[in-house]
Amino acid sequence: MKYLRIFFKKEQFIEHFIHALIITFSFSAFIYFEKFGLSSPFINTFLALGALYGFLSFPPRSILMAGYLIGLVWFYWIAYSFEYYNVPWMIPIITLFFAFLYMLYFGMMALSNNPLRRAGILFLLSFVEPFDWNWMMPELIFVNSYFGVEKWQFGLILLSLGLLLFFKDRPKRYLLLLLLTPALSFTKADYKIPDIKIKLVETQLEQHYKWQHKNQGAIIQENINHIHSAINEGYEMVVLPESAFPMHLNYHSVLIKHLQKLSKQITIYTGALYTEQEQHFNVSYIFQDGKYTIAKKTILVPFGEYIPLPKFMQGIINEIFFDGISDFKTADEATDFEVKGIKFRSAICYEATCHEMYKGRPEYMIVISNNGWFLPSVEPVIQRLIMKLYATRYGTVIFHAANREGTGIVTP
Repeated sequence: MKYLRIFFKKEQFIEHFIHALIITFSFSAFIYFEKFGLSSPFINTFLALGALYGFLSFPPRSILMAGYLIGLVWFYWIAYSFEYYNVPWMIPIITLFFAFLYMLYFGMMALSNNPLRRAGILFLLSFVEPFDWNWMMPELIFVNSYFGVEKWQFGLILLSLGLLLFFKDRPKRYLLLLLLTPALSFTKADYKIPDIKIKLVETQLEQHYKWQHKNQGAIIQENINHIHSAINEGYEMVVLPESAFPMHLNYHSVLIKHLQKLSKQITIYTGALYTEQEQHFNVSYIFQDGKYTIAKKTILVPFGEYIPLPKFMQGIINEIFFDGISDFKTADEATDFEVKGIKFRSAICYEATCHEMYKGRPEYMIVISNNGWFLPSVEPVIQRLIMKLYATRYGTVIFHAANREGTGIVTP
């Protein structure tokens, strides 16, 4: 109680809250600048360095507050999907959960006042994925800046700022900023766009509308219209978003045959569900030359497609919130496929924001998403920024088709 009284003492609380606002703004502004088309490498670089400086120098209570606010500002949208599971009362609970989670996450730095120890803790935290959720990537703040996004570059930046603060009484300490030089990155990675005309379709289907059985006919027709348009416009491949066909497509033999027929004119890549031996998969269907193959997901969305908790708890949560539906299943490895002799890697939504999908440094990747679960929010922006980070690290060109928002080409 004594600690709480001190923590909430008016003068100190205001000071810590101002510190927390400075860190939160500096650490998060690049996301909102990107959303509104205001991104600037100079401003992003300045604010990113300022955020890290604040993390390494401000009092522990300020760090705790900043972690809480960052959890809100980055991930307030995660709980939106609970509306579609008929438990909207969970939205504020989940939102606050993520705020507290990242208060604890960044609060690890508050265990020490030593700037070098804090730098080391933050670097280690960049490898931590609470509940398999990996979208908090501290180095992401440098994705559209003058610094690189490799782990070693992030570590070097933290080391430089940590040493600067550790030797704060030394008159020539600013020379330590020269350590930042190797972390600078002004050159663009070499890449080339494949010699194939690809149409990326962005659908505009509301979640409430999309999964109502009575709307399936209209949705199917809209997708067929997109395919015909792509054929008429001379495209060689058309990409429809995740679950563009909101059904277990392998149960619809007539539709499958129609898509196979169309695939003699154009390669069709689309999302849908797939059932095999009473197991459910979120997959991509690739129709080509009158045949089709399945690309199964290898990495599931935590709490969306599987429950990252002990087995006995998984059943309880699935029963309460997901009508007893079991978790989706996965393939053992990613699927690569060829179109016109060009190899692509297949990825669905969350997969494209996981480093495992970039094993072997694929030159090209097709990604499909359904961002309708989380709008309106900054979710598509964070997704695109993380894909940009991995595209830069691995030299991969990403073709992304999404429902509602996020469609486009992401280059290194």
